Amino acid sequence: MEKLIATAAALAVAGPACAQTVTVSPLVDARTRYEHAAQDGIADDADALTVRVRTGVEAKAGGLSALVEGQGTLAVVDRYYDGLHGAQTRPLVADPQNVALYRAQLRYAGKGIALTAGRQRIALDDERFVGAIGFRDNGQTFDAVRAEIAPLSRLKVDLTYAWAQRTIWGIDGRGARQAAVSGDNVFANLGYRTRFGTLTAFAYLVDQDEAAVQAFRLSSQTYGGRFSGGYAFSRKTKLSYQLSYARQQDWHRNPNRYRADYYLADAALALSALNVGGGFEVLGADRGAALTSFQTPLATAFKFQGWADKFLTTPPDGVRDLYGNIGYGVKTGSRLGTIALQASYHRFDSDRLARHYGDELDLLASAKIGRTALSIRYADYRADRFATDTRKLWLQADWTL
Repeated sequence: MEKLIATAAALAVAGPACAQTVTVSPLVDARTRYEHAAQDGIADDADALTVRVRTGVEAKAGGLSALVEGQGTLAVVDRYYDGLHGAQTRPLVADPQNVALYRAQLRYAGKGIALTAGRQRIALDDERFVGAIGFRDNGQTFDAVRAEIAPLSRLKVDLTYAWAQRTIWGIDGRGARQAAVSGDNVFANLGYRTRFGTLTAFAYLVDQDEAAVQAFRLSSQTYGGRFSGGYAFSRKTKLSYQLSYARQQDWHRNPNRYRADYYLADAALALSALNVGGGFEVLGADRGAALTSFQTPLATAFKFQGWADKFLTTPPDGVRDLYGNIGYGVKTGSRLGTIALQASYHRFDSDRLARHYGDELDLLASAKIGRTALSIRYADYRADRFATDTRKLWLQADWTL
């Protein structure tokens, strides 16, 4: 709280002293989702029907703004293991019931600079290392101070100090799944826009300073770079691409001593309504001991390596993900507008010892009616030498004011 008060005072000084017209805007975000999961080795399937509501208010005066937003998650049908309560007799659905403060922040935005202090969402680049975990009902936020500075038109500096991670486990979180994880986290990005894309250098110092969270073994320092961009061959044909490399090693109180590499190469070609692409992502291993492989505990991991969530924690021998995607937009000529269809296939292997983990097929259909987004999603993981066969189905509706 002392840190929050101090940073709030700094933001207040940064704003103009003269009186400003204050505008107040409501914030409302509602979601209803049904999730079904069937997993070999667990006798009963999981069925979860949850309703998540976020509501709050944002006040603005010139470059200054203040935002407060709360959230609540209700399990209407709770035939699932939420990760916190009872024994795991059904598959995990990581949406426990929750009522909590989601965001509470002060912000100053001026020419070439933005300063944010308080509980806030942070999503950096593609969210591979630091993200908001938007798919899960409770989301992830940080108690932090963030500065976004653009000293030149093509250059951006993004610096964050976060002293707490507010997790998806909500107010009942405990043990290895705590409600909040404290630590001295530093996120630094330096991005430069070129004609062909944005070149980014980054440093992420992750301090999971809670003994109950893997005995400090998720604390790490990661340094790397990323290049992402696109090239339009014509109005209907565009190539997009991204390349990334990073090196990770232990940091702070982590008792392990390790080094592991990360690689990503990804490309997609859009041909009018058709989109095809693929890539290869590697989260490397060191010596094959637990938590000495490349870890991303603050990432929006659901976006990567399949929706069945088999690799949220990287296995001791690392993981290699060779994947392909195909998507198509179907114009309905009705209120549904365009229905987007997508299919992805993943082949998972270990980074060391050359083992085939398994394969996954992911399918998605989505559409939007006014302020409501609708989606049907399916994941089918077929295990070979890692985890067990798992099938998941989601039906979801999101409404935003």
